[in-house]
Amino acid sequence: MSKQIYVQAQADHIASLSKAAPLSAIEELVWNALDADAKEVRIDLITNALGAVEALRIADDGLGIDVLRADSTFGSLGGSWKRLGNGTEVLKRRLHGRHGRGRFKAFALGSHVEWRTTVRIGGELLSYKIAGELETPGVFSLDAVSGAGPATGTEVYISNARVNCDSLLNASETVQSLASKFALYLKSYPDVRIYFNGLPVTPVIVQKKVTDYKFALKSGVEAKLEVIEWKRKFVGSGRLVLAGPDGFQLHEMPASVRSQGSSFTAYLVSPRFPALAAENALVMDELNAEVRDHLDEAKKLLKAHFAARGEDRAAELIGNWIHEESYPFDEDDDSKEREHFDKAAVELSAKFESFSSLSADERAIVLKLLKNALAGGGGKTLKSALE
Repeated sequence: MSKQIYVQAQADHIASLSKAAPLSAIEELVWNALDADAKEVRIDLITNALGAVEALRIADDGLGIDVLRADSTFGSLGGSWKRLGNGTEVLKRRLHGRHGRGRFKAFALGSHVEWRTTVRIGGELLSYKIAGELETPGVFSLDAVSGAGPATGTEVYISNARVNCDSLLNASETVQSLASKFALYLKSYPDVRIYFNGLPVTPVIVQKKVTDYKFALKSGVEAKLEVIEWKRKFVGSGRLVLAGPDGFQLHEMPASVRSQGSSFTAYLVSPRFPALAAENALVMDELNAEVRDHLDEAKKLLKAHFAARGEDRAAELIGNWIHEESYPFDEDDDSKEREHFDKAAVELSAKFESFSSLSADERAIVLKLLKNALAGGGGKTLKSALE
């Protein structure tokens, strides 16, 4: 079996869909795997002798790609079969893709993409390869592969990797970013496993603290805010994610709340969000009254949460400094000078991550200099520098 598949869309529109950040492209490919009932997804970077990424592999144990409808799967942009489904084929999990666009984001990672898939048709395992090139994104080749794989599943192999894929090499940051994207989904479906370069993508490993708040709106709708504080800062933290009760993320935006130096993601969960998303109301944010009510309450809770966390964090930091003898005040000092110093020192610590990695002696010098600067009237200058 060998054939060509032609996408029914303008080439420039298809090319625009292939422009995405590497992490965003990987997320789409993982969603495609999960929509195919995968229970395990493995993302691997293949590097050259210089340590640069030259290829990527995203493999799953899902149902594979149904080649009998390959023309609609790959050839009809905006006509994804998922639009007609209420859930995944076997496990009935919530579907992510609806528009058939996700596959084109693979070209954001490299110029040559192959989908190597094994599917069960009529009780028989059959393997196929679907391939495409960035230069001709509207054309795919479909070929049968002799010798079927041992089980169903799909491997997306992307070669001629783009230079910006090297941003994925910081494994700990990439794992944390992926964990923030799939946190609620993994919580809803605990049997799902995602790995990045052999590291498990699980919020439990990279989260520092989880706090849940339940609240009711004036309309009677009961919602929940889940705040996950991460161990490390990463690009994309500080977001407010809107999701349905099944943990499926429907929209996100900046939380726009001061977090006292914490790296976090806040998940606002409401039974009303799936219906509001279907009406395209979530993207209107505060222009929609019902969405605005949810956001107002969530931001109030976030502000109160981080105000309390800031007090706890300040007490913990100062206690540590006293213990290591880097703190330049006596414990029983209750002067205004000490009060102003504590606030400035905590802000300084939050502003510079490297502050926590200083030795006790180095920290004692910095804190002494800070005390002297404040005593010498440099408080306003220091405050403006920290803002």
